Amino acid sequence: MDVQAALQAAEEKDLDLVEVAPNANPPVCRFMDYGKYLYEKQKREREARKAQKQIEIKEVRLRPKTGEHDIQVVLTKTRKFLKDGAKVRVRIRFRGREIVHRDIALELMKRVTEELEDEAVVESRPGFEGRSMVMLLAPAA
Repeated sequence: MDVQAALQAAEEKDLDLVEVAPNANPPVCRFMDYGKYLYEKQKREREARKAQKQIEIKEVRLRPKTGEHDIQVVLTKTRKFLKDGAKVRVRIRFRGREIVHRDIALELMKRVTEELEDEAVVESRPGFEGRSMVMLLAPAA
């Protein structure tokens, strides 16, 4: 069908002539209500965004000199976050000359990993970001 005839037919039906496949030989067009099509497309995208699960990243902070009971409290919180499906960033912050004792922080990270090994998977190994050591844990599948 030539373009003029197609446009005339679309106008008679009170619809729009929309080019669907411009690279085809010959190009493919369709009669449709373009405004309704755009509205339904936006509606589908909105529904897809609603159905999408947002992965939340929670953060727990420790220090190299954190006491035993405080570490247990942080581990309990971390277990709760992991159970809820969130990823957890474990951050050990150094102040002043504490940065010299990186080995203490590494031991603390190992301990956290061992305590949570049945509930968490280490997504990123302990590494340094400025004056803190950071590790990312994800819920075990």
